[in-house]
Amino acid sequence: MTIKHLKPLLLAASVAFALAACGKQEQAQAPAPAPASTAPAAASTTASAAKPVSVFDASELDTAINACQDFNSFVNAKWIAANPIPQDRTRWGAFDALAEKSLNTQHDIVDSAAKNASQAKSGSIEQKIGYLYQAGMDQDTVNKLGYDPIKPQLAQIDALKTPSDLAKYITDRFAEGDNQVFDFGSGADFKDAKIQIGYANQDGLGLPTRDYYTDKKYADIRDAYKGYIAKSLALTGVSEADAKKQADDVLAFETKLAQASLSPTEMRDLDNQYHFVSVAEADKITPHFNWGDFFKAQGVTIDKGFSLSQPKFFAAFDKLMTTAPISQWQAYLRFHAISGASPYLSTAFQDNRFDFYGKTLSGQPEQKPLWKRVLGAVNASMGEALGQLYVAKEFTPEAKQRAEVLVTNVRDALKDRIQHLDWMSDATKQKALDKWGKFLPKIGYPDHWRSWDGLDIKQGDYYGDVQAAAKFNYQYDIGHIGKPTDRTEWGMTPQTVNAYYDPSTNTINFPAAILQPPFFYASGDDAINYGGIGAVIGHESSHGFDDQGSQFDGDGNKADWWTAQDKAQFKSRTGKLVDQFNGYAPLKDKPDLHVNGQLTLGENIADLGGLNVAYDALQDALKKNPSEAQDKIDGYTQDQRFFLSWARVWRNNTREKQAELYLNIDPHAPASLRAIGAPSNMAAFSEAFQCKTGDAMVRDGDKQVKIW
Repeated sequence: MTIKHLKPLLLAASVAFALAACGKQEQAQAPAPAPASTAPAAASTTASAAKPVSVFDASELDTAINACQDFNSFVNAKWIAANPIPQDRTRWGAFDALAEKSLNTQHDIVDSAAKNASQAKSGSIEQKIGYLYQAGMDQDTVNKLGYDPIKPQLAQIDALKTPSDLAKYITDRFAEGDNQVFDFGSGADFKDAKIQIGYANQDGLGLPTRDYYTDKKYADIRDAYKGYIAKSLALTGVSEADAKKQADDVLAFETKLAQASLSPTEMRDLDNQYHFVSVAEADKITPHFNWGDFFKAQGVTIDKGFSLSQPKFFAAFDKLMTTAPISQWQAYLRFHAISGASPYLSTAFQDNRFDFYGKTLSGQPEQKPLWKRVLGAVNASMGEALGQLYVAKEFTPEAKQRAEVLVTNVRDALKDRIQHLDWMSDATKQKALDKWGKFLPKIGYPDHWRSWDGLDIKQGDYYGDVQAAAKFNYQYDIGHIGKPTDRTEWGMTPQTVNAYYDPSTNTINFPAAILQPPFFYASGDDAINYGGIGAVIGHESSHGFDDQGSQFDGDGNKADWWTAQDKAQFKSRTGKLVDQFNGYAPLKDKPDLHVNGQLTLGENIADLGGLNVAYDALQDALKKNPSEAQDKIDGYTQDQRFFLSWARVWRNNTREKQAELYLNIDPHAPASLRAIGAPSNMAAFSEAFQCKTGDAMVRDGDKQVKIW
């Protein structure tokens, strides 16, 4: 999934799906897997056995479908038909099934911590996690409190009278770890990645993108959103008539913010992610919001400056400080205070939030059970601490060693591909190889766990505990500003079924949870492993050379290391990939709604490059084991099984509302298209399945995309 990395605005590219994240929706839960089996590391990824063990259920294949016409359905249609989406989910597939298994493992960990919290060592992560989970599961106490936990904040909003009051309120809430209107955090300086600076970014909307505020086709969503706003306010005692008026004010206010906000596609443009200014220069853009006061309240020292990343947005924010009536500001701030706190307040607030963000926006029929929601809060609050307990329980040194072998083999294949590109000059190749040589692979979990000393988790105070963690994590993040970048830090927890590349540190990161079936099998054949985890490794490595990653050098600096001719070649080739995905219209009931090829370009480049690199690595492995290269398993060759493994990873069924939302915000193409998009550009796929020119799975001639 696409995740927002700890470093603001650079969306860490990842192999899995993006979960809907609009406004202040509930945090995506970070799942963990079952134990990985052990085997000695070897040059081949397969455990040393006389005969590989079948780990692919060939009976799931629908042989009535021609693989050369619809490879995704050939591999996945039967499984999807037999595995409907659970009522508490908006999608179901290979990642989700693994996530469900993972959640059960985490559930055991936090449940045990809660039961033993009183006896645990005082101040230990076991005790803190135990108390936090315990408090969240005590719904009776949470219900008795109602909205009492946020009454002091609502009183502060009621007392606002002037633009100066607004600025102070926003500043003070940030210091508590509660961002208002915009987002602020640390990140590597685009021009000097060795140093962390501050980044201020656009935010503040309750709907997914600006189009939801202006496009006629989302009128029903807007009406439902106003209903959600009004009910949220009514739950805190606001009269029905006043709640409706305030809802109108909130939507009007957010519409103005939205009109000044960049679209998801525009936000992928690196020039829209970095705008370095001094504090004095920032104050000229926002004369009614003093950045010196803001940074002082946050306890941050700004040296030469920071990134006010979207100046147009911040100018609009400042204009609203004086042009929007104070009552409209109060309505906006009041609603977001309620909405942001709703997951941690009484059942009425939780249900109200789910009714809009879950049912209306995403089409999810039922809310997740309480334990999953509270576990999500634990992950959002103390994810790495939970990961420390997870790793101790589930991840072995042997599994890490096996993953290291795979990473080495796939990275070597990428190097070879760079060296033999026929369209790139030697000068640019040398720069690319220099970047390749500076890759830092990180596998499983951090070498050094962060400390949780200073985080005070109190027994029986769910909302207070979540807020304490938010402040603690915010202070931890902005505490990096002005300090050297630490490449060993992780932006994803070990229990997350995912992987990512970070261009600012030039690191490829593979959490422990993804190093298991269906991605990796200790006793599986090389084809299955390279088509699974090998392609994941190739995908993340290729992100270093996608449309965004290619703008960073090996040290993480935004730098132009291309010759003009090579850059033109690259854009021409990637442009074909944009066209390919622009042509897909995946929703049967909405044939006019297409994939955004520009928004999804980075992930599509990584899929194509990663699958090619993984295929090369497989061929190298088979050369070392010629007998296995000749073997058929379940009637399929190694090359066929490689592509079968790739497609199986992308088996997925998504509710229509969620699918439409993904098309609007997600930098990943739909899973069904990822299963076929890259293979259709590969001659190796056509040869493996004996496809011919004219078949749907064959893109040849001018349509074939070749990049890395």
